[in-house]
Amino acid sequence: MNVRIMPCLDMRNGRVVKGVQFVDIRDAGDPVACCRAYCEQGADEIALLDITATVEGRATMVDVVRRVADVASVPFTVGGGINSVAAAAIIIEAGANKVSTSSAAFREPELIGEMVKALGADRVTVAIDADVNASLPSGYEVYVDGGRTPTGADAVEFAKRMAGYGVSAILPTSKNTDGVKHGYDLPLIRKIREVTSSDVVASGGAGTLEHFFEAYRAGATVLLAASVFHFQIIRIPELKDYLKNRGVPTIPIKNGGSPIA
Repeated sequence: MNVRIMPCLDMRNGRVVKGVQFVDIRDAGDPVACCRAYCEQGADEIALLDITATVEGRATMVDVVRRVADVASVPFTVGGGINSVAAAAIIIEAGANKVSTSSAAFREPELIGEMVKALGADRVTVAIDADVNASLPSGYEVYVDGGRTPTGADAVEFAKRMAGYGVSAILPTSKNTDGVKHGYDLPLIRKIREVTSSDVVASGGAGTLEHFFEAYRAGATVLLAASVFHFQIIRIPELKDYLKNRGVPTIPIKNGGSPIA
C-alpha cells in the first residue's frame, strides 16, 4: 500500500492557522491558495479542519469547503462541527470527499455507524485528540472540544470501538507532540495500529524528514503535517524523495511538484 502525504489546513475565521499543543495560534494563509499550492506540489490528500466550530457551537464553514473544492485536484477531508448525518451530507455535497468527526463521535458513538451507512465507510474518518494519562490502560486519554476537555476515556479503546464501525481512517493527534516538531507520538500510533485495520493517520509533531519515516514504521499509512509544510521547512517533493530512498512506497508526483509561492 502506498503511503499518502496529507497537508493539514487548520481553519479559524476562514484562514489557515497553526498552533502549538492546540494553543498559541498564528496565521498561515488563505485556504484556497494553500490547497492549490499543495495539489501542485504533489500532496496525495488534504485535510481541512475547522478547529473552533465545535467549541463555538456552529457548523463548518461550507462556503470555504466549496471554494477549496473548486481548486482541489486530490481528495480532501473536512472536519469540525460535524455532529449529524445531515451536517456530514452537506459537507460532501459541497465537494469534500470525506468528513472527519471527533467530539461528536465520542459523545454519540452510534452516529458513526449512521454516517457509514448513509455515506459509505470510505467517506468517514474519526479523529481522536489524546493526551498522556498513565492511569488508563493504554496510557492515553481522549480529549474533546478541540483538545480542551478531558473525558476520562481510554483513547486506544475508543479507537478500537470506532474502527469497529468500518470507518476508513482513524486520525489520532497527540496533545503532547502537536506543533512542537519533535516527532510524532509513536507509541500512540503503534497502539492504535494494533487494534484497527483502518488507515492510521499520523498527526501532530512532524519536524524533520526522519519523523515521517518513523511514523510509517510505527504503522501510519497516512502522514499528516501542517507547520513544516505551511512554513516551507519541508517540501512535499523532498519528503517523497526521502521516503522513496528509504524504501517507503509513495505515490509519484506527476508534475514534478511546483513550489509554494
